Order: sequence, then C-alpha cells, then structure tokens
Amino acid sequence: MSKSPYVKNSILNSIATIEFFHPSHNSLPSDILAKIVEEIESCDLNPDIQVIVLRSAGNRTFCAGASFDEMLAINDTESGHAFFMGFANVINACRKCSKLIIGRIQGKAIGGGVGLASAVDYCIASQYASVKLSELAVGIGPFVVGPAVQRKTGLSAMSHLAINATEFMTADWAKQKGLFNEVFDTIEQVDAYIKHLSEILVNQSSEAKKELKSVLWAGTENWDQLLKDRAEISGRLILTDDAKSAMAKFKTKA
Repeated sequence: MSKSPYVKNSILNSIATIEFFHPSHNSLPSDILAKIVEEIESCDLNPDIQVIVLRSAGNRTFCAGASFDEMLAINDTESGHAFFMGFANVINACRKCSKLIIGRIQGKAIGGGVGLASAVDYCIASQYASVKLSELAVGIGPFVVGPAVQRKTGLSAMSHLAINATEFMTADWAKQKGLFNEVFDTIEQVDAYIKHLSEILVNQSSEAKKELKSVLWAGTENWDQLLKDRAEISGRLILTDDAKSAMAKFKTKA
C-alpha cells in the first residue's frame, strides 16, 4: 500500500468506491478532505453510478479525525474557520448527494471520523470500530460533527461522546445508539456484506432512492449555515490558551 496520502475513486458495476488514506492513522488534512468532497460531488453527477461506498485504507483506524499538525499551525480565526470547514464540507457533500452512501468503518473512528460515519446513509462496521469524540480533550468541542452525530444517535448519545472525550465506546455501543447499522466480527465479513447490499441497491429504482435520500435528510436544509457557524466556534476556541496547552500536551505524548 502506498505511504503517500491519497483519495481515489473506482467504479465497478455502477458502484463507486471512494477510498482515502493518510499514513498518520488516516487523520485528514484539508487537501484530502477537499478531494473527498470533489469525488462525492463527481459521483453525484455521474448517471452511471447508483451507489457510493466511502472507505479508508488500512485495518486499524478508519479515520483519526483532522490533521493534528494542521491544527497546531492555526494562528488566526480565519485559518481556524477554514480548517474546521474541512469536515463540514464533507458532511454537507454527503448530505446533498442524491446517491445513497454506504460507510465502511473497519477500525477506530475518532473526532471527524465519527462525523464521517454519521454522514453516510448506511454504516457497516467491524467489531474493531470503536468510537470517540476527542475534541473537548484538546480544548474545543465536537461542534462541526455534532449535528451529524446527533441526527443518527440522538442528543443523549451524542452528549455522552462529547463529554466523555477520552474514552472509546465499542462498536456494539455505536450500533445500539444508531450510528452503525451492522457490526461484524471480521473485516472480511464487512466487505462481503457491503458487496451484497450494494449489488441489491444498484438494481433498485434510481428515482426512489433519490426521493428516499431526500426524506431521510429532511430537516437539515440549514446545515450549510449551521456547520459554518459551528466551524467558527471551533476556529475561535482553538486559539485559546486552554486549547494551546492541551494540544502541547498531546504533541508531547505523540
């Protein structure tokens, strides 16, 4: 497997598979997040594509959130806002896409990774896919991903993750709360079920799937502005002394 970051899109039998990778536990810098948005939007415009699968490379971590190095480099509110819009843009791209998106969560999801898992329409995970919203531990909060997580899990479960920011919750917990639709013992079983479900969906009415997607996301029409406002909150908080101190501690441990 390549050690260089990438986003690639492969199309087979009307199923588009968007795969991303970053050597730092699939923590995603702004350019990779922007490429994911581009690929989702491209798939949406392609009439030959019926279903999208969003996945990452590797086995251990689905996505460790945003790039920590980029976050450390933020020195003003404008760059802070732009940084936190990275995951906001991916979430909104998933929301607006007329195609159903299946998420493959093979390993741990942290911070923005939980946001990605929340933004897909059907989430299939392995038993290794524990979840954590770690933002409060670095002096901010899961403001950008919060609406997507809350939409899937409800306010109580989202609050649990947001407040208990240093502990992972199991994949079974995530399934019980509605974040994951299916949890399997092995990654091979995850992939087999994704193939099975995707092949069924490909042969179902395109118009019906589009209308279903619209219904499933009803009530989120204000998210362009909402997530922009949330990114501004995080962009402001990341400049505080508390956040700088917390990030310095994390960097020392790394």
